[in-house]
Amino acid sequence: MLNLYKLIEILVSVQSLIISSMIPINIPLPSFDQLDNIIELPITWQIPTIILLTIIFKRKIVYKAFTIYIVTGLLIIPVFHQGGSLGYLLTANFGYLLGIYPLIKIIDKLNKKNRISIINFLRYGFLAISVMHLSGICYNFIQTLFYDKFNLFFFNVGKYSLGKIGYHLFMLIPLVLFIKPIRYLRFKLND
Repeated sequence: MLNLYKLIEILVSVQSLIISSMIPINIPLPSFDQLDNIIELPITWQIPTIILLTIIFKRKIVYKAFTIYIVTGLLIIPVFHQGGSLGYLLTANFGYLLGIYPLIKIIDKLNKKNRISIINFLRYGFLAISVMHLSGICYNFIQTLFYDKFNLFFFNVGKYSLGKIGYHLFMLIPLVLFIKPIRYLRFKLND
């Protein structure tokens, strides 16, 4: 039975996942003229949000929230970045969504350590994002075997993995800013 605090943590996590999957990442650059220079990355805030939620709430809460998010996107409303419904199972993107489960498990190992350091965070973050992309590639390969369309495999790997993994790894850098406040809060809670 879930207590009220765990239920609130799950609901906050689900809401954060839904909102973050719809917000693109824009980086404003300083400019000398009046035009705004904004770089839009081809990813959303979903992966950084999941990493942050896992560090804050632990694996079980984020697993439950992400499962609710998946079920909602497949059966109820299209909350995924590029839509939803049961047809989303046939897209290349769904393999990367499934890859978030091992990402959560790997990031949760930081919670098992007594001290979250920047080096450990970057190491586990790099590993988690790599495993997520490998899961997506495996899912794409299985789809390729099932549909016998090998030319789509290389296209999907290029579009969804090679084209985005660098951006996902780059988004670990802003998350480093949260390590010190999280470490401080954990220290205060343990006293």
